[in-house]
Amino acid sequence: MATIKDIGLSAVINVLGAIAFLLAFAFLRLQPINDRVYFPKWYLKGARESPSHGGTFVRKFVNLDMRSYLKFLSWMPAALKMPEDELISHAGLDSAVYLRIYLVGLKIFAPISILAFSVLVPVNWTNDSLEFSKVQHSNIDKLSISNIPVGSKRFIAHLTMAYVFTFWTCYVLLHEYEIVAQMRLRFLASEKRRPDQFTVLVRIIPPDPDESIGELVEHFFLVNHPDHYLTHQVVYNANKLAKLVKEKTKMQNWLDYYQLKFERNASKRPTTKTGFLGCFGAKVDAIEYYKSEIERIENEEAEEREKIVKDPKSVVPAAFVSFRSRWGAAVCAQTQQTSNPTVWLTEWAPEPRDVYWDNLSIPFVSLTVRRLIVAVAFFFLNFFYVIPIAFVQSLANLEGIEKAVPFLKPLIEIPTIKSFIQGFLPGIALKIFLILLPSILMFMSKVEGLTSISSLERRSASKYYIFIFFNVFLASIIAGSALEQLKSYLHQSANEIPRTVGEAIPMKATFFITYVMVDGWAGVAGEILRLKPLVIFHLKNFFLVKTEKDREEAMDPGSIGFDSNEPQIQLYFLLGLVYAAVTPFLLPFILIFFGFAYIVYRHQIINVYNQEYESAAAFWPSVHGRIITALIISQLLLLGLLSTKGAGQSTPVLLVLPVVTFYFHKYCKNRYEPTFVKCPLQEAMKKDTLERAREPGFDLKGYLMNAYIHPVFKGDDDDEKFSIADEPEAEQVLVATKRQSRRNTPVPSKYNGSDSPSLPEIVNDQRL
Repeated sequence: MATIKDIGLSAVINVLGAIAFLLAFAFLRLQPINDRVYFPKWYLKGARESPSHGGTFVRKFVNLDMRSYLKFLSWMPAALKMPEDELISHAGLDSAVYLRIYLVGLKIFAPISILAFSVLVPVNWTNDSLEFSKVQHSNIDKLSISNIPVGSKRFIAHLTMAYVFTFWTCYVLLHEYEIVAQMRLRFLASEKRRPDQFTVLVRIIPPDPDESIGELVEHFFLVNHPDHYLTHQVVYNANKLAKLVKEKTKMQNWLDYYQLKFERNASKRPTTKTGFLGCFGAKVDAIEYYKSEIERIENEEAEEREKIVKDPKSVVPAAFVSFRSRWGAAVCAQTQQTSNPTVWLTEWAPEPRDVYWDNLSIPFVSLTVRRLIVAVAFFFLNFFYVIPIAFVQSLANLEGIEKAVPFLKPLIEIPTIKSFIQGFLPGIALKIFLILLPSILMFMSKVEGLTSISSLERRSASKYYIFIFFNVFLASIIAGSALEQLKSYLHQSANEIPRTVGEAIPMKATFFITYVMVDGWAGVAGEILRLKPLVIFHLKNFFLVKTEKDREEAMDPGSIGFDSNEPQIQLYFLLGLVYAAVTPFLLPFILIFFGFAYIVYRHQIINVYNQEYESAAAFWPSVHGRIITALIISQLLLLGLLSTKGAGQSTPVLLVLPVVTFYFHKYCKNRYEPTFVKCPLQEAMKKDTLERAREPGFDLKGYLMNAYIHPVFKGDDDDEKFSIADEPEAEQVLVATKRQSRRNTPVPSKYNGSDSPSLPEIVNDQRL
C-alpha cells in the first residue's frame, strides 16, 4: 500500500519526466528541421513556409538564435491567446468543444476541491479510527472517510457535501450544455455550403425486378419528393477496388524508395526478394520488380473498375440522395418514407470526408448479427482483461511479490525500490496494458457496420468508457482491496468482510493517484513531444520524400483521437466525483491534469491536429451522459460505503440524489439533445432563403453531382473521372419508369413499399 513517501517519489519521477518532455519539446520545436512536425496544420493551410529554405547550411537544420531559447515556455501563453471564435474558424467546432471538456473539469473540481479540503479533510483527519483497525493503512488514509468511526455523527458532513457536489456539478453541466447547444446552432447558421446539408443517406432500398437500384431511387424520390429531389448517387461495393488502390500506393512508395536509392548510387542496381517482407524468395531487380507489380495491379484495377460500373450486383441497396434545399433534405431525413418502416430508411448523410466507405456495402440485415457478435466479444474482452488488471494490482502488494519471487525480497525491501514499486510501477503497468485497447475497440466498432468515422469514434469511445469503468475502476478497487486486505479477510468472520471492504475501498485512492500522475501528467507532456511522429517523419523524409506533396504526406498531423482520449478524460471525472466525498486528497492531482491538459491540447489543436471530419459537436450529449453516469455511480458508492460504516439511517437521504440526478439528465436530454440530432426546419428555411437571395444562379446540381462518389473513383487530377450515368434533366416532368406494374395498372408495386399514385396520375398532375 502506497504511503506519502511512495506518492512523493512517484510525483518526483512523473514531474521530472514531464519537465524532461517539455524541455525536449521546447528545444526540438525551435529547430527548422522539425518545423513540419510541430506546426503541420499551418503548412496544410498554406500559412507557413519552411524556415530551412534560406541561410547557411547549418541554419537549415539548427536554430542558432540563442534568444529564442530563453522563451522556451512561450508556447503556453500563445496557446491561450487565440479567442474561441477564432479557434472555431481555425480548427472547427468539434475541436473547440472538445477543449471545453477540460474546462468543465476545471469548473467542477476547482470549487469542489476547495470545499472538500476546507470541510471534509479536517473532519476525516481529526479521528483515530484507523489506529485501532485491523485494516492495513497509511497516513494518506487518515484523510479519508475510512478514518471516521462506525456510526459517527460526522457523516453528516459527507452527506451535506454530497448534496453540494451534486448540485454544483448539475449546475455546471446545465450551463455548459446550453452554451454548447448555442455554439452548435451558431456554427450551423454561419457555416458555408456543404454537400451533407442537402443530402440524405437512404438504406434498405427494396429490390424491384423491373428497375435497377439507381432507376428505383430516382423514381421513388421524383414521385414522393417531386418539388425537392435533385439528384442521387448509388453506392457501389468498391472494397476490392479500394484494396487494389491501397496496394498500388504501397508498391509505388517502394518503387520511389528504390529509384531514389539508385539515383544516389548509380553504380549498383538495388535488389529485393519476392517473398514475405522482402526477406524470402528469389532475389530480383527491385525497380523492375515493383514496376511490374504496379502494372499488374493497374490492369486488375481497370478490370475491377469496369466490373463495378457494369455489374448490377456491384450496386448495394443504398444511395446518397440530394435535394434542392436544406429544408427538403431535413424533411426527408427526419420523416418515415413509407407505411413499411423497415424499408427506405433515411438519415442525414455524413459529410463526404466523414463517410466510412467500407461499411456502406454491408447488407443491412446482417448488421444485427454483427452487433450481437461484437457484444459477445466485448463481454469476453472485459472478462479476460481482469487478469492483467489483477496482475497490476499485485504489483502494489509487496507481500504478493515477495511470495512469488522470494529471492528478490532483500532488493524489494530497500526503501527507494519499495517506494518505486508501490508509488510508480502500478500506474505505468496499467498504462502499458491499455495501449492496444483503443485499436481493438475501433476494430469492433467497424465490424458493427457504422457508416461514418465520427459515429465509429463515438461508438468506440462508448465501449472504451464501459471497459474503463469495469476493468480500471471497479476491478482495481475490488482486486486491489482484496489483495491488500487478504490477511484481514482470513482472520475475521464473514459478517465483518463487508465492513472491511468498506474501509478498504477509499484507500485505493493511492493507486489512482499514481495512475493520474503517470497518465495525466507525464502522459500529457509526452503528447506534446510527439516523439513517434517525429521519428516517422524524419525516416520518411530521408528515404521516401522527393516532392513537396510527398513531404506533406509524411507530416501526417493526425487528429484528436476522440475514441481514446475522451473516455480517458471521463475516467478522471469518475475518479474525482467518486472520491470527492471519500478521499479528497485525490482532487488536486485531477485538477492539475485538467489544467495542464487544457493548455497542451489547445496548443496541439491550434498547431498540429488536422481533424478528419466536422460533426458540429455531435458528441456532446455522450460527454454529458457519461459525466452524469459518473455522478450517479459516486452517489450509489457513497450510499453503500456509509451503510458499511453504520450510517444506514442516511440511506433515505442519499437515495434522493440519484433520482434527482436522473431526472436532471432527462430534462437536459429533452431540452437540448434534439439540437444535436435534428435540423430545425425553421433554421433550414432561413438559410435556404438567404442563400437564394445572395446566389440566385448557383449551380447546386453541379456542386452535388460527384460529392458522394467513392474516393477510389476519383483521379488525382480529374475529379470527374467517374460520374452518374443517365442523369435526368432538372426540368423533367415525366417520371420515367421501367416497372411493368406502373405501366399497366394503378396498383402499387409490391416491391416498392409505398402507396404512390400510378404514372398517369403523376403525369396529369404535373401538367396542370
